[in-house]
Amino acid sequence: MAELKCPNCGKAFKVDDSGYADILAQVRNREFEQDLDKRVKEALALAETEQKKHELELKTDAARRELAIKRKLEQEMADLQRQIDQADASKALALAEKQSELDKITAKNASERQKLESQLAQAQTAQELAVAKALSPLERELSDLRNDLKTKSSEAELRENSLKTQYEGALKLKDEEIERLKDLKSKLSTKMIGETLEQHCQNAFNQIRMTAFPTAYFEKDNDARTGSKGDYIFRECDANGNEIVSIMFEMKNENETTASKHKNEDFFKELDKDRREKNCEYAVLVTLLEADSELYNSGIVDVSYKYDKMYVIRPQFFIPMITLLRNAALNSLKYKAELAEMRNQNIDISHFEENIEAFKAGFARNYELASKRFSSAIEEIDKTITHLQKVKEDLLRSEDNLRLANKKAEDLTIKRLTRGNPTMAQKFADLKKD
Repeated sequence: MAELKCPNCGKAFKVDDSGYADILAQVRNREFEQDLDKRVKEALALAETEQKKHELELKTDAARRELAIKRKLEQEMADLQRQIDQADASKALALAEKQSELDKITAKNASERQKLESQLAQAQTAQELAVAKALSPLERELSDLRNDLKTKSSEAELRENSLKTQYEGALKLKDEEIERLKDLKSKLSTKMIGETLEQHCQNAFNQIRMTAFPTAYFEKDNDARTGSKGDYIFRECDANGNEIVSIMFEMKNENETTASKHKNEDFFKELDKDRREKNCEYAVLVTLLEADSELYNSGIVDVSYKYDKMYVIRPQFFIPMITLLRNAALNSLKYKAELAEMRNQNIDISHFEENIEAFKAGFARNYELASKRFSSAIEEIDKTITHLQKVKEDLLRSEDNLRLANKKAEDLTIKRLTRGNPTMAQKFADLKKD
């Protein structure tokens, strides 16, 4: 049995051998773990210190090596300069001595003079070889710099040519797209190649005659008994022979004008006269005059404020205009039939007038919506042209930047490359001096 004493209360107690061994093992294990943790921390701290010390030594050694290399290079440059100076002095001294000796023996012996001249030439050649040998590293370095500069200039030129070709292609595509949209806006998708405007309208109508207007009449106005005639008359009647709609058409192509350009208004009066004489309900001027006019390019233009039931359109609205007036007339014919039926049934006339006003309002609303859609389409075309023009200007500015970059590359010289580098500047200065 072993007797142990509590370190806190001072009370003694006894434990058997196995319990004492367990307590002793616990104490030893705890001390061992504490000691192990302490040693691990110390080892880590030491390793970190050693690592920092090693890094500092490496940095110091690198700085020392860099300084040594720099000093060695400066020393070599100084030695080379000193050797060149000594060689120049020796050369001058040797030349002076040989020249003096040559002057002394010129009168005595010509062969001696030739010998001295040969020796002088050999000394000069040896001196030049020594100078060339001393300058050969600089010449190689200069040659490397020139080759590097030439390579970079070639690469820059290739990149510039590639970018220039790419931007020229993009500019060409944008120019073609702009011209196409301008042509679309001015001609508005009409095909006038080898044909007149009248022939174009007649062909456009004949293409859909059997499907859209099987019972309609569309022929040239050949009746000139009243002193004038229009170009074409459109008439359509129902199964009972009642006229649905009648339109007097006048076609004016800008190619048909004389040297003095006409305006659309010049033909309004004559067209209204032809409409009334031929008993047509509507008058429509299909025109290519005033091609730059925003008013006439915007869509269907109602000029009934001057002449009753008269409209001015571009050729692409030829078929839509006939359809619009014909559909409106069909609705009107329907209302006329309803009116007759209401009269037969003794319906109040006021109710009929309300229907007529509703029809007029609906017709006006449909016409306004159609006009707005045509105007919106023209505005979208203008926006597209403006956007493409802006892209073209951006590409042109990019080409200016490329030209400035090329100019900077051409202005690159050895003097600018060595600016701020006194060592290379000194080498080139010495080379130029030699």
